[in-house]
Amino acid sequence: MNAPHPAKVAGIDSTVPSPAHTVAPAAPGASPATAPNATDAAEATAAPGAPCAPGALLQDRLAGWVSDLTTLHELTERLVRTDSLSEGLQEVLRAGAALVGARRGLVVLEPADGLGPHTTVGLGLARADLGHIETVPRSALSYGRILDGLPVGADGIAEPDLLAEKNLDPRHREVAARLGYTASYALPLSTEDTGTTGATGAAGRLGAAVWLYDEPAEPGERQRHLAGRYARYAAQHLARLLEVERTRARMATMAEELLPSRLPRVPGVQLAARHRTGPRGGGDWYDALPLPDAALGLAVGSVTGSGPSAVAAMGRLRASLRAYAVMEGEDPVAVLSDLELLLRLTEPARSATALFGYCEPALRRITLAGAGHSPPLLIGERRTEFVETSVSAPLGMLACWEAPSVEFQAEPGETVLLYTDGLLHRTGAPADRAFARLKSAAAGIPRAERHDPAAVAEHVLRTVLPDGKADADSEEDVVLLAVRFE
Repeated sequence: MNAPHPAKVAGIDSTVPSPAHTVAPAAPGASPATAPNATDAAEATAAPGAPCAPGALLQDRLAGWVSDLTTLHELTERLVRTDSLSEGLQEVLRAGAALVGARRGLVVLEPADGLGPHTTVGLGLARADLGHIETVPRSALSYGRILDGLPVGADGIAEPDLLAEKNLDPRHREVAARLGYTASYALPLSTEDTGTTGATGAAGRLGAAVWLYDEPAEPGERQRHLAGRYARYAAQHLARLLEVERTRARMATMAEELLPSRLPRVPGVQLAARHRTGPRGGGDWYDALPLPDAALGLAVGSVTGSGPSAVAAMGRLRASLRAYAVMEGEDPVAVLSDLELLLRLTEPARSATALFGYCEPALRRITLAGAGHSPPLLIGERRTEFVETSVSAPLGMLACWEAPSVEFQAEPGETVLLYTDGLLHRTGAPADRAFARLKSAAAGIPRAERHDPAAVAEHVLRTVLPDGKADADSEEDVVLLAVRFE
């Protein structure tokens, strides 16, 4: 006769690989939660008083440890494949739910250094559900005590039956009843080990994770051990993703500050721009500035390299081009020649591509010169074609740069699209196919969107770079500047 089953605890979800070794079958109708590991299963199914061979018991224990290590290895392998903070948080929730046998949960990211970002991510919880939980006083929540730096046990905070607690906060009781959870288990996410008192070091605290149970339950000792080990490893990976996220935000902010805060309003034309930068920050830029005689200077360009140095070089180059454009903007070749001389003297180890156009809105005419840059695209009802420009070298590549300018005229309602090479490079296709894709995307702009340069730029961006490529992390910056003539 089998021994009575132990008290029910939350079991490991079926998504976690089962042990590779064989254990005695559980009694009919028994939940997998009653045997979270091989050793417990063997002891639970052994006959009372039956002798147990030491070798068999040792082998069974070793098999259980191998199973646990295999589980942790597979879950951490899945975690390290995440390359964004949001994906990492979701994976931590899914893995933790599998380890402790929960169905729902949430992670509250609140770095102790105060530098952010601050966010709450849920598993099986809608945004409204998270909003309800946030109305509960922080001190009444297990993860709130973790975030406030209060002492926490080494194996987390288990609340096996919330509704049975006499001192439960009334608001917490109301929210738990509304959302249908009756138990929880919380763990800190910290890059520092807990001390002897269980308090988590504030400097390394990233946040807290809590999993919710639909029925009274709590994870067993071995489940807590596995979840704790996983959480400690996950915190290290999340810390790296957090630093990447912060770097991306800083680079994006720096780049945006160096680009036009708003485009000018000039009679006769409408302007719109789109800018996408990689996590390290790049050197792609655009500009549009009013010039004397009701003219308009249009520019796009790209500085080699990435990171803060490239962003800073981009800012210096754009500021210099604005000065040259005001002085001699009607001669685009002279503007780029001055820019090339400045780049060669001040930053000899760096090169750049650039395109500058002197636009006369009243005449719908643009005179432009390019230095190693892709040609503009003219988009109209009856034509979609690239503007023929002369072949030229990038700035900083030759001892003396010079190339002839070209002049073209647009029809009313036509849009001139200036862009950087990053738009083509992000496609991953050869140059001829990338250009063909760009032209096809422009030709397919719906008629209702052609009157809006912002809609034109957005359609081209999403069509040339489908399936999220426009917003995905990439070493290539993307800039589009759309100029529609009225």
